[in-house]
Amino acid sequence: MATKTTNAIKTTSNRKKIINNINGFFHSKGISGSPQNRLVLISTFLLIILGVYFFSVFHNDFDAFNSSQMSTKIGLTFIYVATTLFAYKVLFFLYTAYNYFKYKPVTSVTDQELPTCTIIVPAYNEGKQVWDTLMSLDKSDYPKDKLQLLAIDDGSLDDTWDWMVDAKKQLGDRLEIYKQPKNKGKRHALYRGFNLGTGDIFVTVDSDSIVTKDTLRNLVSPFVANKNCGAVAGNIRVLNNKSKMLPKMLDVSFVMSFEFVRSAESNLNSVLCTPGALAAYRSTAVFKVLPEWINQTFMGQPSDIGEDRAMTNMILKQGDHVLFQSNAIAYTNVPEEYLGLYKMFIRWGRSNVRENLEMAKYVFTNFREGNKLGTRLLFFSQFSKLIMSYPLIIFMLFFVMVHPLLFFGSTLVSILILSTFSLLFFTKKYKTYQGFWAYSYSILYTFGLFWITPYAIATANRRGWLTRGLVEKK
Repeated sequence: MATKTTNAIKTTSNRKKIINNINGFFHSKGISGSPQNRLVLISTFLLIILGVYFFSVFHNDFDAFNSSQMSTKIGLTFIYVATTLFAYKVLFFLYTAYNYFKYKPVTSVTDQELPTCTIIVPAYNEGKQVWDTLMSLDKSDYPKDKLQLLAIDDGSLDDTWDWMVDAKKQLGDRLEIYKQPKNKGKRHALYRGFNLGTGDIFVTVDSDSIVTKDTLRNLVSPFVANKNCGAVAGNIRVLNNKSKMLPKMLDVSFVMSFEFVRSAESNLNSVLCTPGALAAYRSTAVFKVLPEWINQTFMGQPSDIGEDRAMTNMILKQGDHVLFQSNAIAYTNVPEEYLGLYKMFIRWGRSNVRENLEMAKYVFTNFREGNKLGTRLLFFSQFSKLIMSYPLIIFMLFFVMVHPLLFFGSTLVSILILSTFSLLFFTKKYKTYQGFWAYSYSILYTFGLFWITPYAIATANRRGWLTRGLVEKK
């Protein structure tokens, strides 16, 4: 009798611990931040549970569905193509993982070895945030006599210029400030900075980004260690992720995009995009492509988006290596609302279409010395996403009409599997519950942003930043 009582007490105690852990998880400020966020997380897990249930009930219908498709030439062709692409994606993921594990950031070089460096901070309607950015840069652990700091107001309509003037008063000769007579776009502001710069290395930092003390020296060290290095991408984290839901999701996404994907690309010397929030370029590499870059057009229209991806592409084309430094960190603001998020993604999507078309012109040529297979595989992975975007949309709509519950269940099971990798990766890196936002982000992207790539392809010739005045970053 005593044993039964003891076991009952232990069972009750364990149940309370589980309940307390669950409550602690959903009420953790680090992961939720607000009742609305907790509701979204709870809804996410309920949706996934519902999806697993539907999949368990209807998974046998997969055989019937596949059989019906195999009976037609179109269906048979699609299944073969889909199977081939799935196999390629699995193999490419393993290839990416292999290169990720091989990647090592370059260790910071000594003060004597550090090159002269020009930092360019373009700003438009940024307000006080540009002051915070400049202050963080000035606190960098970098020899002051090797540092030139330029801030360029791109015709702001708010008090951005006043904050630049205030920063100039505090920093004195360590800061140079300039004002464009009118808003001409970020590319033109950077162009002015490149022409004013005197450093061996150009560093571009967005005006709503904050760097850590050792960011700059870590960012430029690869140029010393690798004479073929033409550009370096920084590691971008989200600054405004304390309370809002979308920034929390994007922070997990950024960690995967930078610390997993770009690490692997860096091991192949072929990072495909140096982010506007933090990037570094060898000045000689910039000046070789500067006329082409500033005069770049697409379908007869001047290019006013994707300046970072375009610069990266042109530097890769001339045979230079483009690397990633995981130890060079910048925290940047991202959209907090769906409107700003999808507009940012549309701009990125259009830039991706344009630069993939440009990359196709040289990636299969002898554009640089050494092994080029990795670069070509990275290109193929990017290009296949564009090619398959419309067929996948059609298949998805067909699947929804034929068997909506099976579609819902199989999609959520796929999200559960794929996002669990993101969760484990993030948790291992940062030891927080924040990685659970990977599930919510995947659901949002799958059901709320699936149309971005097809739309970006159809409207790739359109100009416009779309998110001027909204918080966003690449």
